Amino acid sequence: MYTVISKDGTNIAYDKMGNGPALILVAGAFSYRKFPQQVELANMLSEYFTVYNYDRRGRGDSGDAHSYEVEREVEDLQAMIEEAGGSAFVWGLSSGAALAMRGAEAGLNITKLALHEPPFIVKQEDRKPPKNFRQHTAELIANNDRAEAIKYFMTKGMMAPSFIVSMMRMMPGVWANLMAVAHTLPYDAAILDGYMEGKELPAENWRGVTIPTLVIEGTESPSSLRNSAQALAGALPNAQLLSKKGLGHTKKLNTKKISPELTAFFMAAQR
Repeated sequence: MYTVISKDGTNIAYDKMGNGPALILVAGAFSYRKFPQQVELANMLSEYFTVYNYDRRGRGDSGDAHSYEVEREVEDLQAMIEEAGGSAFVWGLSSGAALAMRGAEAGLNITKLALHEPPFIVKQEDRKPPKNFRQHTAELIANNDRAEAIKYFMTKGMMAPSFIVSMMRMMPGVWANLMAVAHTLPYDAAILDGYMEGKELPAENWRGVTIPTLVIEGTESPSSLRNSAQALAGALPNAQLLSKKGLGHTKKLNTKKISPELTAFFMAAQR
């Protein structure tokens, strides 16, 4: 394990493996650097890249601050890019994709960007979280009701059936891991705030994001995620959409299918 200090003094923990161009992995809600599928993907990609797999603030071995602002997580990503040599490829999953997008919008030195099923809600007919989703998530954590926060975030934010949460509660190891990072759910809600209201994406904000971008969707994924990926690919000036079966993230990540696609996209920059 290595650590880097973010701009506000927070320690950010990461693992580094492989050789080649720097590639930073940005996890989504509930994920962390030792999440089994995150480790699998990092190991596969390390054949071609120097992979930086980090714990977002508040998770795993990373530190945290007394209060949260999305800008601090953007600064964490900036610290990782500087640690990687000043520029890097970046892959973001789900809310991690939204965070990576925020980083690109802020002008971080990302040379190529892969956005994996960002959970934006871009159509009115798609199911949307409650209007007070961000506030209520934060209130549950403030009241130390982590179990209810997990259920609320999964069913109202991720649109998962309630029986999925019940099943997870019967799996002690899985539930313990969820509980360990539940306090960071308000962070993900903040990152997604304003992008889950069934509105068109603000393409005018992203005209300056001209880096090559791959937007990934699984053909088996829920329609809201596919609508989001397609809208984002259309909104970014230099983006392409990758749509294939097996690339979805709502169940287990199929790292054997995802890794070759990421390798092909990122390695193209070296030609």
